Amino acid sequence: MMNFLNLGRLAMIHPLSDCKNQNVPASTNIWQYCVVFPEARIGEKCNICSHCLIENNVVIGNNVTIKCGVQVWDGVELEDNVMVGANTTFTNDMYPKSKNEDWVLLKTKVCKGASIGAGSTILPGITIGEDSMIGAGSVVTKNVPAGEIWVGNPAKFLRKIADK
Repeated sequence: MMNFLNLGRLAMIHPLSDCKNQNVPASTNIWQYCVVFPEARIGEKCNICSHCLIENNVVIGNNVTIKCGVQVWDGVELEDNVMVGANTTFTNDMYPKSKNEDWVLLKTKVCKGASIGAGSTILPGITIGEDSMIGAGSVVTKNVPAGEIWVGNPAKFLRKIADK
């Protein structure tokens, strides 16, 4: 087993990460080269893979997997059992400009059990419905209803997910 930091709570935080958050549950893993801001809320049994950034105004539920290279910006909420594929890009500003003091934070919500494929881009202010799936490389420009698969650029409805 790797040498992880034990910050008095047995959290599995890799020593090469920069985790400023003192409230990471013991059951959550944070791997190398991650940056975690102090006010982020992170649930139980999460796996945050290497090279991720998690800002302050973020809520991450229980049993969430965030694969390598994902930045979770202010205003993003990931509910329980969400899977975020490698190099997924979240956004929180519809009209970004350098040093713009008047920018508007648009919140993004990924509902319980949803899965986002690697390399996808999620525009700000979007809700991805419960148990939905986003295909790898998709660009999500509008809300995705629960239980649907969306793919492409821009992402479009492919089909309903069959009952299990």
